[in-house]
Amino acid sequence: MQRLPRGSGLVYRHYHLEHEERRARFEELAAVARSMGHLVVLSGTQDWGADGHYGAPGDLGEGLRLATAHNGVELQAAIAAEADGVFLSPVFPTASHPGAATLGIHGFHVLAQQSAVPVIALGGMTRERANELDWPRWGAIDGLVSTKAA
Repeated sequence: MQRLPRGSGLVYRHYHLEHEERRARFEELAAVARSMGHLVVLSGTQDWGADGHYGAPGDLGEGLRLATAHNGVELQAAIAAEADGVFLSPVFPTASHPGAATLGIHGFHVLAQQSAVPVIALGGMTRERANELDWPRWGAIDGLVSTKAA
């Protein structure tokens, strides 16, 4: 997280962990993120002191509300749910969804320009792809690699 620009954000997912382990890991990463001046956004509606929540338009919690969208219908649902921002994906092929259809550069721009709220590009994003996409807001799932010894 130290290499992220100040004011970036951590979206915490970690669905694979049991509740207590997920909460403990959230607390650990949230402390590091906040020490670097980053926002902390939690997937789900739990009240763990996050700055906001991330999820489907109908499942957004308190604070900053970041919705997911994969097409025009979902984008409009996010706007109707009064999301503060939308993660629009997948822009490029991604390891988390092998073989899934992608929006591509043109498709992403067509949808993003229809949004009344900020759009964050997601799906196969890297710094190089963000430059290729020519879009200021982007995220990467599993984009942070821990250097902590096991």
